[in-house]
Amino acid sequence: MSVLETLVVDIVELRRRTGTRREVAATLMLDDMAVSDRSVVDGRIDVALTVEAITEGIVAHGKISGVTRVPCRRCLDDVDGPMTLDFHEIFESEPTDGETWPINDERIDLTPVIREAALLSLPLAPVCGDDCVGPEPARFPTGAYKEAEPVKDDRWAALDGLHFDE
Repeated sequence: MSVLETLVVDIVELRRRTGTRREVAATLMLDDMAVSDRSVVDGRIDVALTVEAITEGIVAHGKISGVTRVPCRRCLDDVDGPMTLDFHEIFESEPTDGETWPINDERIDLTPVIREAALLSLPLAPVCGDDCVGPEPARFPTGAYKEAEPVKDDRWAALDGLHFDE
């Protein structure tokens, strides 16, 4: 499997006959694979796709995978986890904004599509383990949190004396 910085597929042969397929397998090493403190480790994404000619253009489907690194929502230690995504995108000569991707000079550039899918799949709030108690267990022991009394709104004070019989 080749290691690439961009993944562009020539589709001249595919477009000659609807239903023609081509397997694409590669490892992408992409820069800027982070959103805030969440990232794809080393920007490495493994790609295993089938590119197929359809009447309207080209469809690319398969799997992309990698390793994500996200801080634990309790203790803020880094949590590494697997990322495996089902991938299904359509490419057209005249793409529909936000729905399909462009075909340029009889080629499709899979790089921005894969980058977007990987970044959107980063976990939002993982925990490093079910037993994680946070950054300072002595200072914040489990069960020591007391819920604050609700703040009363003086505009409703006239109703405090109102009682209903059941």
